[in-house]
Amino acid sequence: MGSKTLEDEDPGRQDPPPFHGSNASGGEPRGNHISRDGDGCLGSDGGEDGGDEDDEAGTAAAAAPLTPTAASDNKNKKKRKRPKKKNKSAASKQSWPPRIPLDELVPSGHFQPGQLVKYDAPTGTTLRVQAEELRREERPNLEDAAFLSNYRKSAEIHRQVRHWVQETVKPGHALTEIAVGIEDAVRALLGNQGLEPGASLQSGLGFPTGLSLNNCVAHFTPNPGQKDTVLQYDDVIKVDFGVHINGWIVDSAFTMAFNPTYDNLLAAVKDATNTSIQTAGIDVRICDVSAAIQETMESYEVEIRGKVYPVKPVRNLCGHDIKHYHIHGEKTIPFTKHSDETKMEEGEVFAIETFGSTGRGYTREEGGIYGYGLNEDAPSRVNLPITSANRVLRTVKENFGTLVFARRYMDRLGVDRYVAGLNCLVANGILDAYAPLVDIAGSYSAQFEHAQTILLRESYKEVISRGDDY
Repeated sequence: MGSKTLEDEDPGRQDPPPFHGSNASGGEPRGNHISRDGDGCLGSDGGEDGGDEDDEAGTAAAAAPLTPTAASDNKNKKKRKRPKKKNKSAASKQSWPPRIPLDELVPSGHFQPGQLVKYDAPTGTTLRVQAEELRREERPNLEDAAFLSNYRKSAEIHRQVRHWVQETVKPGHALTEIAVGIEDAVRALLGNQGLEPGASLQSGLGFPTGLSLNNCVAHFTPNPGQKDTVLQYDDVIKVDFGVHINGWIVDSAFTMAFNPTYDNLLAAVKDATNTSIQTAGIDVRICDVSAAIQETMESYEVEIRGKVYPVKPVRNLCGHDIKHYHIHGEKTIPFTKHSDETKMEEGEVFAIETFGSTGRGYTREEGGIYGYGLNEDAPSRVNLPITSANRVLRTVKENFGTLVFARRYMDRLGVDRYVAGLNCLVANGILDAYAPLVDIAGSYSAQFEHAQTILLRESYKEVISRGDDY
């Protein structure tokens, strides 16, 4: 989830209506596979019965968890143990769509580490920052086995869910059902539906699922009551979602394009992200990471409908460190050169990401809402003019705390008439509202991101969310 630069914030801006889909200036005829994919139902809150078992989207819409097939037989014949063996073997492999909690698949609770990367420079340096004890409470205890197991579990959930997205999502699917399918899968694999007060603070989504198309660079998610957007063949979609356990968020994102025209755009951003991961480390200056990102990304160009475009780093978005129950910390990693010599420190968790664009490489807020988050600087007591605002605020504190949330999460909790309450809380400075961020119309953008834990352990750093895909 990208972080805006401080100088770019403009809460009073009045912008056009929200971004709703693909660029109207082109696209190739859809192939036969689109009609095969049907209506694109990737997930639902209820269990709809689909008639075509070969339809991947229909399979994803039936989001009911798998149940043991031999439960009734065991009641009648106590000595029959073979069905139990079948059930055990069935739980050794994830369902499709993913719905089996990871605790059932990995009962030992031991989850494999992410990618271990050697530092480019020796770790035994006299320049080591020695202020760890001053910030210890803000960072995870990297020697805590429970923390590492939970964080790696969150990363494994992210890998399994995004693998399903990459294999299943096709042109013709609606963005709402893609988002719901992702979020249903995350909750199922966590074994926590998050419907009880406080449950979503124990584990759940780290922030609203971002599904930003084309010139919408970041922070678009479908909202209830809006006209839905259907994914097209010529769209470039950035998929950004987070998984947390006990407030430590694994933040990772990727980009999908169905038209090979945009392959070089995706390659540029992926290469820049991998370059920044390789450059990052303890005592590394953030300005050096930024310079490496810019140099790598600007070495690419992409030809779209006969015109060649340079790939530009988006200069008013940043990577960022991650704090406890806060997706954005204090440190940022811009994608262009700068003179800030702030260093990365031992024990920090960074979301290493890059955004590239064929447009201006600069975003502005567009009308609409991505999500909301508690403003920690808000006054403790405010006389709210709308009664529903107090009820909504209580729901937010009980279920999300400082985590960013989307409107559809309020729907899922059964909260009635919450929009007026949310607007009142924003107007009184209690909630911050986040809008979609767009580049110029007609441009295309891409994003790749990994959660990286900087570990000083035998000169390695761990890329928690690394997978076979990216």
